[in-house]
Amino acid sequence: MATLLAIETSCDETAVAVIRGLTGHRAEILASEISSQIALHREHGGVVPEVASRDHSLRLDSLIRRALDQAGTAIGEIDAFAATSGPGLASSLLVGTSAAKGMACALDRPFIGVNHLEGHLLSPFIDISEVPPHLALIVSGGHTLLIDVAGAGRYRRLGGTRDDAAGEAFDKVGKMLGLPYPGGPEIEQAARDGDPAAFAFPRSMLATDHFDFSFSGLKTAVLYTLRDLTGPPPVADIAASFQQAVIEILVGKTLRAAAATGHTRVAVSGGVSLNRPLRSALATACSDAGLAFTAADPRWCTDNAAMIGFAALLRHHEGRHSPLDEDIDPNLKLASDDGLCEHNPSP
Repeated sequence: MATLLAIETSCDETAVAVIRGLTGHRAEILASEISSQIALHREHGGVVPEVASRDHSLRLDSLIRRALDQAGTAIGEIDAFAATSGPGLASSLLVGTSAAKGMACALDRPFIGVNHLEGHLLSPFIDISEVPPHLALIVSGGHTLLIDVAGAGRYRRLGGTRDDAAGEAFDKVGKMLGLPYPGGPEIEQAARDGDPAAFAFPRSMLATDHFDFSFSGLKTAVLYTLRDLTGPPPVADIAASFQQAVIEILVGKTLRAAAATGHTRVAVSGGVSLNRPLRSALATACSDAGLAFTAADPRWCTDNAAMIGFAALLRHHEGRHSPLDEDIDPNLKLASDDGLCEHNPSP
């Protein structure tokens, strides 16, 4: 039974978790601490890398101490240290990996570099004893991916975004509508009072024979709609119509990918998966198609260290660790199209 300390600093959340492995692949989250930077970046309308990395440096030490206190664990009792090594902002990734490597080196413990996207992909199964074969939809601020999952560490990329990720589109459309950053929760809130059929926004690439996404055309359609209005914009109707278009694209592509791969389970993760209408639409579509549906617990949807710790724990159980001289990779991929995991540290 191993206990790991994990750090997540890929973008604008500073997070630390202490996780203990139980029998099988089950895990117990002993502590999960997150410091959000939303207030820092809101005035800029988006994440400023220099501000993000500085805040990580200021907050990480106290978060580590709080997580250890919450877990009732001394640092000397930690069996391995993990951190997100990519993808993400280079200056932010360096803060977390440097801290984890330093503690691993000082205590002569293993270090495990974790792919941020693998953390998201595995997050729906933190409380489950295994990672079953499934079709995974990762939908976040920076990524929209469909992954064919044969099991932990065995992934095949089916499709991804060719331009804006879904979360990025939410943020940009939110800014067009004069809503605060981040735009996703604000658009969901505004859409509750709107008509999703008020505007016929495009469903880009929905009928194509591939599984890639494109949201730039949808974002541009919103821009042109706002430009052509003669009066005050009907924010609720535009938000509802935009959100409905995104949902139909995500659900349609996901169900087609599940059918193409023969999977009987669909899982969704990432910050955008917190969107309640999206969760409901996916759950209904999967039920109608006779598919099992698993969504990440809301606690593990936005960036957090518990998901990084869980991914690291699975590697640690197999004796797969990372060398201390392993570098970060801001553009790290999760999987190729040949079924290989592209971030697979050697034993």
